[in-house]
Amino acid sequence: MAKKIKKIVLAYSGGLDTSIIIPWLKETYEGCEVIAVSGNVGQADELEGLEEKAKKTGASKLYIEDLTHEFVYDAILPALKAGAVYEDYLLGTSLARPIIAKRLCEIAEAEGADAICHGCTGKGNDQVRFELTIKRFAPDMEIIAPWRVWDLKSRDEEIDYAEAHNIPLRINRETNYSKDKNLWHLSHEGLDLEDPANEPTYEKDGFLEMSVSPINAPDKPTYITIGYEAGVPVSLNGEKIDLVDMILKLNEIGGQNGIGLLDIVENRLVGMKSRGVYETPGGTILYRASQALETICLDKLTAHKKQELAITYGELVYNGLWYSPLREALAAFTDKAVEHCTGSVKLKLYKGNIIIAGLESPYSLYSEDIATFAESDYDQSDSEGFINLFGLPTKVQGIVERKNNH
Repeated sequence: MAKKIKKIVLAYSGGLDTSIIIPWLKETYEGCEVIAVSGNVGQADELEGLEEKAKKTGASKLYIEDLTHEFVYDAILPALKAGAVYEDYLLGTSLARPIIAKRLCEIAEAEGADAICHGCTGKGNDQVRFELTIKRFAPDMEIIAPWRVWDLKSRDEEIDYAEAHNIPLRINRETNYSKDKNLWHLSHEGLDLEDPANEPTYEKDGFLEMSVSPINAPDKPTYITIGYEAGVPVSLNGEKIDLVDMILKLNEIGGQNGIGLLDIVENRLVGMKSRGVYETPGGTILYRASQALETICLDKLTAHKKQELAITYGELVYNGLWYSPLREALAAFTDKAVEHCTGSVKLKLYKGNIIIAGLESPYSLYSEDIATFAESDYDQSDSEGFINLFGLPTKVQGIVERKNNH
């Protein structure tokens, strides 16, 4: 089988896994060409020096594809509008993988590749996210997943392999957390975090990259105002701003105030529980602001149904089913549900807390005249008839029980 594969497109990050995969592919599939593809979804400095590194380790070329706009508008925004969350996790990795995998398929077709390779482990969720997307857009393409077939069993053994092949790494054995970084978040897994009894070292220099510990955040609160049009964040502090730039700015502001840290033991798709620490400063702010605006713009039935469907939406994203009919149908529901979520949300950020400081909308369903404790046109005597009808089944149940108990 190996001899038939002459050209392989590799999802390449330049991290530990994909750094050793290129020489492994060249050894395993003798004479094959390896084309590396790196999807830029906002990981910034991690892209520096990638082309030289990829070619030095055996790749014939490297594509660096700027997918930031697609990541934000085609993945993050729909999930934000839906309020999609998986067990409090804001889906930073889950949202990025399908966007990257779709571009892998496009490049593999253009290059006439025989296979697509990824560096995801057999224990994780990302293998599913990559491969379901590949099955959707390149259903006949062979998929190579080295972690499921090679003899390496741990990240320490990967480092041994890299050292034996003179592959330069940016990590060492002491800082060898498994990380994923993009515009939306940074995740940390492994090492001391594998034991849930261990407190994350938030105050240790170098652990947090997008945020600071709330302990080290300023003693003075920061106020911000986010403006919305039909559920889409469009302005920050009164100035129109592109959503990509807004996320970057909110990452900066939120990170300075210790916003968006999450320590969670989550249920992976493959059956095990895993512990991770996430930094999502801007995303946490946007989710909170969107939820706040919905409290005044959505009617009760729509709001409650939207909350129910957000669980399903989050599970679909987490489980790699971004390009599925149900996810797309839920996105259509969401677009309709938030069409009147236009207005502004004022927030106070203070030492890891997001405090609602004011809500305004021309479509607000909140009526101060009706809700006030002061005198109003609301006829309180109407509630007696309502309670009698609403409570009729309860009253009948009580009558029957009393009758049968005597």
